[in-house]
Amino acid sequence: MRALLGLLALAFAAASLAPLPLRARSPAAKPASASNDDELRLGAQLFAQLKEQGEIVATSPLYLTLQPIATRITKAIQSQYPYPIHFYIVHEKQPNAFAAPGGNVYVVDSLFYFVKNTEELAGTLCHETSHLLHHDSVTLMKQNRAITQRAIAATILLGPTITTALTVAAIGRLDSLHRSRAVEEKADLKGSDTCAAAGYDPWGLVWLFQDFSSAQLKTPPEILSDHPNDAHRIRALEQHFRDDPGTFAQFSSDPATATHLALPANEAEHFLR
Repeated sequence: MRALLGLLALAFAAASLAPLPLRARSPAAKPASASNDDELRLGAQLFAQLKEQGEIVATSPLYLTLQPIATRITKAIQSQYPYPIHFYIVHEKQPNAFAAPGGNVYVVDSLFYFVKNTEELAGTLCHETSHLLHHDSVTLMKQNRAITQRAIAATILLGPTITTALTVAAIGRLDSLHRSRAVEEKADLKGSDTCAAAGYDPWGLVWLFQDFSSAQLKTPPEILSDHPNDAHRIRALEQHFRDDPGTFAQFSSDPATATHLALPANEAEHFLR
């Protein structure tokens, strides 16, 4: 029975969303302080965890590339979010970015070398800040708890067998993915709006999805993991652009018009301890 309870615990964990990835913010910014607010508290806990693990890059020439883009994006959206928005760089091999509750956006250093131009990097950051504006992390956590509760109820009704455990895990996972995919579609569209407002070509998001598709990475980055497939997302963005020509007609869909991303020759990093 103890072994079966352990299996059920693993199944319920599998039905939950994957752990939040680790990413980045600017060296001059202060971490969000813990308070009774769920978003600030969760954001402060994640920041403390990343700092303890030595993941956060305190100084790096890559901030010279990140800061101008982050500044323009923040100026475009800060009035829509109740907490200060900050950007950190973190170290990891897999190109990635992630927005945490409370206003911190974490950008993996390897992402700078994966994207092919400024617009693709800006598109990634705009997508992630959409999760802040929509308060997605906290919402998904609450939804996930409800999924787990339904999984427990299903186990009680069906009986605690190994088959039930696997079935419950699959059902919970599909439910969770359905919700997260809807969230990502909204983040894509809002991210393209933010790109346009910040003066970046929103087609950078389309080019980014095309690049990720052709890269065939073993582990998809957070912007793609458990999300709608690339072709679907590209079609949705293209339709969004057609629906609002007043905003998007001024931008080019041709990657040849993209802005070169200037990266430092010296990428030595020092980590926040």
